[in-house]
Amino acid sequence: MAEATGSTIGLGRPGRSARGAICLCLFVLVLLAGLSCVIGVNQTSPLALLQDPEAAQLLLISRIPRTLAVILTGATMAVAGVIMQLLVRNRFVEPGTTGTNEAAMLGLLGATLLAPALPIFAKMLCAAVAALLGTLVFLALARRIPPQQPLLVPLVGLVYGGILAAAAGFIAFQADLLQYLAIWMSGEFSGVLSGRYELLWLAGLLAGLAYLVADQFTIAGLGEMASRGLGLRYGQVLGFGVVVVSLVSALVIVTVGVLPFVGLVVPNLVSRIMGDNLRDSLPVVAATGAGLLLICDMLGRLLRAPYEIPAGTVFGLFGAALFLVMLLRRPAHG
Repeated sequence: MAEATGSTIGLGRPGRSARGAICLCLFVLVLLAGLSCVIGVNQTSPLALLQDPEAAQLLLISRIPRTLAVILTGATMAVAGVIMQLLVRNRFVEPGTTGTNEAAMLGLLGATLLAPALPIFAKMLCAAVAALLGTLVFLALARRIPPQQPLLVPLVGLVYGGILAAAAGFIAFQADLLQYLAIWMSGEFSGVLSGRYELLWLAGLLAGLAYLVADQFTIAGLGEMASRGLGLRYGQVLGFGVVVVSLVSALVIVTVGVLPFVGLVVPNLVSRIMGDNLRDSLPVVAATGAGLLLICDMLGRLLRAPYEIPAGTVFGLFGAALFLVMLLRRPAHG
């Protein structure tokens, strides 16, 4: 039974309606990416690209890398959020409400203090290990919460994350690194250039690997007993999910900083329309996260031009309002 079930998991394909939704999301995402490449202080219209070599250089060095960074960040954070929600079996959690981001910042802060000469990839690994440990501690805490009290799970996560954030703030204050901590807390893309965002492609690869086992995550969302009864190796799926969430969180924080609500709002928004089958919904979750973050990044560039509002600030306001609306309205799906 275990071998037969395990051999068939992950071989499903999205349904026809899901493929239509994926194509629509990708079409809208391509349009938004094109707009993102031309929005800014300096003009990069097709005519300007033909007449001014510096405009073409600006496009290749800044605008395209920034757009790709926003897409990769939004997509991977949304995927990490939906994986975390399935593993914890709670719609009100994401890496930002489980202490994962705060643990990653602690690891990054420790690497900066103890070995400031480490390359960025090594610092990312330190942040990822810290995020992994922090997530495991949260999962241990969540297991002690009665299933009849689902709202206690995010509350415990917020308290736990607040303790880690307070510890990071105290250490940063003692070491005169509060400015660095503030930079990591503010998710923004103004400093993204060619050569300074490529770590995010690793996050994209992790999201792709998560899609390959999407069916297993869907079954894991039924709970440990039901999953094992269906022949799923629950421990392996749980471990892989925690690793994906931790690595994605660390990569995003190291590259662009903390982005709130992406992993919370997007999975809830998509699940209300498409349900919880990740084989169908995960590509839409990724595309929706990328598209919404692109919109927020463009708004941040336009609202106070030529100055910028960090994309994390814009998405925080938008995400909080959208999440309140979803809480007050009944789901449209089943």
